[in-house]
Amino acid sequence: MQFDKMRRREFITLIGGTAVASPLTVRAQQPAMPVIGFLHSASPGDALRTRLAAFRQGLAEGGYIEGQNVTIEYRWAEGEFDRLPELAADLIRRQVNVIAVPGSDPGAVAAKAATKTIPIVFGVADDPVSMGLVANLARPGGNATGINFLAAEVITKRVGLLRELVPDATRFGVLVNPLDPRRAADVSAEVQSALGSAAHSMRVLKAATSDEIDVALATFAGERIDALFVGPDQFFGTRRVQFAIMAARYRMPASYALRDYVEAGGLMSYGTNISDMYRQVAGYAAKILKGAKPFELPVVQSTTFEFVISRQAAKALDLTVPDKLLARADEVIE
Repeated sequence: MQFDKMRRREFITLIGGTAVASPLTVRAQQPAMPVIGFLHSASPGDALRTRLAAFRQGLAEGGYIEGQNVTIEYRWAEGEFDRLPELAADLIRRQVNVIAVPGSDPGAVAAKAATKTIPIVFGVADDPVSMGLVANLARPGGNATGINFLAAEVITKRVGLLRELVPDATRFGVLVNPLDPRRAADVSAEVQSALGSAAHSMRVLKAATSDEIDVALATFAGERIDALFVGPDQFFGTRRVQFAIMAARYRMPASYALRDYVEAGGLMSYGTNISDMYRQVAGYAAKILKGAKPFELPVVQSTTFEFVISRQAAKALDLTVPDKLLARADEVIE
């Protein structure tokens, strides 16, 4: 009798132990969720909320939902570009499956320098071949591919829109970043070509710090330029509120590369739809998680552009926005 009770207790303990251990065993056998490393030059503020939503949309279109079947490790340089190499190295130590670098040219370069094996999907404004990210657009040839969102190629269009808004302008100021000398030279040449006529003069100034931006805009104001063209540059993008304040202070009509400037109080922008670029980068990342190789995915050049204008900023500058310009705008901020 006593022996039977002992056997029953052993049997119950065995069954109970099996019931507890079994889910653990099953869980251990499940494959770990893939991890995307997300590297960016800026900080995760309000300006990036829409773009992060577009990034997650692109993942969802590829079958991945953050927190359900994919994990995203975010690394933000918060405007300190010299932190990017260490942040990229940190993602590599984390053994992420793919590194996504949308909208950060220096971030893409840092990621490419940090690994030759982990796939990288970039979204860059500059030419990815000249940056050393890929061998060529059709056949990237290494561990990186992505989207080229063509910031410099739309300069002629931007100049044309600015001249339509300020038709009497004859003196134009151009601001570029000397830390990117090749782009600075290209932008200056493109603006000069777009202005064309000898009736238009152009003054180029350089700025690589917030203080230098203040000095440059004060100089332009002192020289009584009629309109300002701000070159496409990621550092300038982090100072968009400063640009809006200073341009308003000096009553200076200005054209920018991205809608972020207009949302911060600037006058007008024309350029790639950056949110769509984020969605495309995520789509490529999803394909790689499913087994595609970066060298199999050609670099895609953006074809979606947007023209944004602020009627409020125009009114503050005593500018009347022509109806035909308003009709062509993708968005008018009142």
